Amino acid sequence: MRNRFVSNSTRGRNKESQDHVTRIREKTGDGQVKVILFGATGMVGQGVLHECLLDANVEGVLAIVRNSSLPKHEKLHEIVHKDLSHLSTIEGTLSGYDACFFCLGVSSVGMKEETYRRVTYDVTVSVAKTLAKLNPTMTFIYVSGAGTDSTERGRSMWARVKGRTENALLQMPFKAVFLFRPAYIQPLHGIRTKTRWYGAAYALMRPLYPLWRMLFPNYVTTTECIGRAMLSVTKRGFPKPVLENRDINVMCAKDSK
Repeated sequence: MRNRFVSNSTRGRNKESQDHVTRIREKTGDGQVKVILFGATGMVGQGVLHECLLDANVEGVLAIVRNSSLPKHEKLHEIVHKDLSHLSTIEGTLSGYDACFFCLGVSSVGMKEETYRRVTYDVTVSVAKTLAKLNPTMTFIYVSGAGTDSTERGRSMWARVKGRTENALLQMPFKAVFLFRPAYIQPLHGIRTKTRWYGAAYALMRPLYPLWRMLFPNYVTTTECIGRAMLSVTKRGFPKPVLENRDINVMCAKDSK
C-alpha cells in the first residue's frame, strides 16, 4: 500500500509527472541502495525522500529526525533523535548503508557566525565522522549552495562556513563525497518550506518558473531534480566532488532515462 506522503504528492499531477512516477517505480537495472537521510522534513529533504520512495532501486531509507512527523511507508524507517551532534546512542542502527543524503540546513539570516557555524559545520562534521567510522564504503552527499566559498576567506559569512564544511567532508574516509551547490530550487509535488517568507516567495515564483528555466537553465533546479541527481550520482558516480547547479540538472536527466 502506498503511503500518504506519496499519494498526496501525486494528486493533481500532469501527465509528465505521472509518467515520472511510473518510470522510476519500474526501474530495476541498477543495484539496490540503502540510504540514510538527514533533513527529511525540510524542503530539499522532502523532495529527496519523495524520489527515494519512488525509486525501485532504493531498498530502504532511514530518516534521522528531531521530531516525528513523517508518514508511514514500507521502505521508510524513522528514528527520532534530538541531538544530532551525538549519535552514540543510535550507532547500532547506522551500519550497513550505501549512501547518506545530508539535506539538513538553516538560513543564516539574522544569525551570528558562531551560532551558524555550530548548527552547520559542527553538526554536519560530527554526523559524517560517525558514519565514516561505521560505513567506510558509503557515498556521502551534502547539500551546500551556489556561491559557497571554498577558500573560507570571503566576505560572506554563510559561504565561508559552508566552504569550511565542504573542505572538512572532503577529508573524510568515505568511498566518495559529493557536494551539491544548487542555486534557485523550485519545490514540486506539494512540497513546502517551513520558512514562511520563503514560502511566499516560492508561491510568487511558481508561475514564472518555466520562464526562468528557459532563460537561466544553469541557475534553477527543482526538489525533484536534486533527489534524482543524488540517486544518479550514488549509482554512477561523478568525475568531480563539487556539483554546481548545471551538474545537478545533468545528473537528474541521466536518472530519468
